[in-house]
Amino acid sequence: MNCTNLERIMGSINNAVIAVDIDGKINYCNQQVEKFLGFPADKIVGRDVKAFFPTTGLLEVVRDGVPQIGRRLVINDGTYLTNRTPIIVDGKIVGAVAVFQDVTEIQNIIDELTTKNEKYVELKETLTSILELSSDGIVAVNRDYIITMANEAFAGFFNKKVDEIVGKHVKQVYGNPIFPQAMETGESEYGYVTTLNGHEIIASRVPIKKNGRITGALGTVVFRNISDLYRLSEKIKSLRSQLDFYRDELVKVKRTRYTFDQIIGEHQDFAALKKIARKVADTHSTVLIRGESGTGKELFAQAMYIESRRSAGPFIRVNCAAVPETLLESELFGYKEGAFTGAKKGGQVGKFELAHKGVIFLDEIGDMSLHMQAKVLRVLQEKEIERLGDSRPRHVDVRVIAATNRNLEEMIARGEFREDLYYRINVVTLTIPPLREREGDLDLLIRHFIVKFNRQFGIKVEGVDETSRRLLLNHRWPGNIRELENVVERAFNLLEGNIIKKEHLPLYLHKAKKKGKIQSGGLPRLIDEIEKETILEALERCGGNKLQAAESLGISRAGLYKKMKRHNIK
Repeated sequence: MNCTNLERIMGSINNAVIAVDIDGKINYCNQQVEKFLGFPADKIVGRDVKAFFPTTGLLEVVRDGVPQIGRRLVINDGTYLTNRTPIIVDGKIVGAVAVFQDVTEIQNIIDELTTKNEKYVELKETLTSILELSSDGIVAVNRDYIITMANEAFAGFFNKKVDEIVGKHVKQVYGNPIFPQAMETGESEYGYVTTLNGHEIIASRVPIKKNGRITGALGTVVFRNISDLYRLSEKIKSLRSQLDFYRDELVKVKRTRYTFDQIIGEHQDFAALKKIARKVADTHSTVLIRGESGTGKELFAQAMYIESRRSAGPFIRVNCAAVPETLLESELFGYKEGAFTGAKKGGQVGKFELAHKGVIFLDEIGDMSLHMQAKVLRVLQEKEIERLGDSRPRHVDVRVIAATNRNLEEMIARGEFREDLYYRINVVTLTIPPLREREGDLDLLIRHFIVKFNRQFGIKVEGVDETSRRLLLNHRWPGNIRELENVVERAFNLLEGNIIKKEHLPLYLHKAKKKGKIQSGGLPRLIDEIEKETILEALERCGGNKLQAAESLGISRAGLYKKMKRHNIK
């Protein structure tokens, strides 16, 4: 068959035919396409198919090679059914062809029938939606008490199928039904308690009205068993408790959230540590952050959380030194109602469960008892917890970041810390250098805190004089960055001009000796000496007030007492 005959055949058929090449350019259309597009072929061929058919699926057929059969298309006030198939030559897709069948008249007839039967269609859709959306029992009767509608949930109360009860008098299905009384009273009643085939249920009854006249009644089973209501009530209480906790935690996180860019420091060692921490942030490994008090361990933990794939989940912080030993287990793992005297009704969700899909930061993990260490080890190994008073294990997906300022290796030697837990949390270790070892960072931090407190106090301090700067540079900063922040804030409370001077600094800084290398028996001993010195200085500054001293050091009063006992400070 020659091309001329093929053109005549394609032009004589009623269906519109259009073909495109691999790039979506139209390379053929017959006369029917010209008619419904209103353009001659020379204005169509060679143009992009989307110029005429913006929503066409021809390009998908070219790309995927999968035919699209019986697709509906509305264009130029006409309705068409279109079949789209790929054109394959020598096993390769070279284009696609679409055939359009005009079904406008058929669609008009369908629309007319739909309009005429709109009330029937609307009623049918409403009833169908009620049955499909409700998982509880539904039944309806007419004025003659004949069941006109029911769902599987309702029929299941009597171990029957829907078609076995529809069409029967309601009293044939079960004796003394209450819900049809809504036809007599015309009033709806919700949440009444009754029995249904031996089941104590909570139900509702509603009259069915048409044109203001009662034509039947509808009964719904709200709770299939009274115990379901009690369980729902307990679940709501538990959810409210979790919601309150998350709301509080969200406020805290928004107030104290830090990224690596907000952690100040350009010292070579500190910058290298930030680079490692940023790289580790996007993994799932457990991290141990080590460093003296006040070096910013929690800031690193927050930054790792924010720059990780778990940032959409919660960040839960637990200070293991601040929570009394008797309460730490219930704080971490939660408890069931009645687990112990004083347990809240409904129980409590633990911090590990609250951290599901997120991060839990175990600060001061070195102050945790051996008993609790064993519990935490099990979570890391098994990825599950058990609430107090409950034997059912619960899976948790949590990343653990731990922190301590204590020498865990010495604690292991003394039997105070589990070696197996040490290796579990010591997968990646980040050791934050103390401020005295970060030469050059002190000036950066002073400027940072001046900017911060200028904004907070609503004033404009320009900096520190040279005398004050020398005092600050010569101090060993046993309290590290936290101590420096407190010193700068104290100066803001005292100064009257716009320069921080010597008289605005605490007296203990006036007596500071120039820094030098400290000869000691090793890093662990040096850390202990610095911690002890820091506590003594804090107690001296606060006149012996332990609560104020703990706050100035950024630890709890319970944590301060533990450290004082360890260093034999009276």
